[in-house]
Amino acid sequence: MATELEDLRILKTAEAIADAIWKEVAAWDEFAQDVVGKQLARAIDSIGSNIAASYGRLNDGEKLQFLYYARGSLFETKYWLNRTLVRELMQAREVKEYAVRLSEVARQLNTFANSLKTQPKDKAQPETIHESPSQYRVDDSTSSNPLFSDTELNWLES
Repeated sequence: MATELEDLRILKTAEAIADAIWKEVAAWDEFAQDVVGKQLARAIDSIGSNIAASYGRLNDGEKLQFLYYARGSLFETKYWLNRTLVRELMQAREVKEYAVRLSEVARQLNTFANSLKTQPKDKAQPETIHESPSQYRVDDSTSSNPLFSDTELNWLES
């Protein structure tokens, strides 16, 4: 696992996509930016910000929770990319390229989440926190349940 936040490959990938989309949206007219662009930019930025938030957590359950937030933001990004295609704000080739890159982020999220679920538990570190213990428990029964199924990965790429 990377020792510094900036070394996380998944974060670098998410940032690169977010920055590329930002440049695209910045060139749109004001109406398109306001209706679609702001939502798309927020959604794609949220993927990386939730990965960063996950990295900063000490408890595995909290880390997983933020990875699930990143997952939701990834699906939201895909939704807004579909809107850009239908509303002719981006070309189909561009949207497809972003979708393929987002699928790679999804695979990396799966790997990251599975590594949290399968690493040996540190007995010195409690599995819960004080605010809401049941909300942050790590459920070992989900270790074979990835963040994204193959069907979802295929949908992201289409």
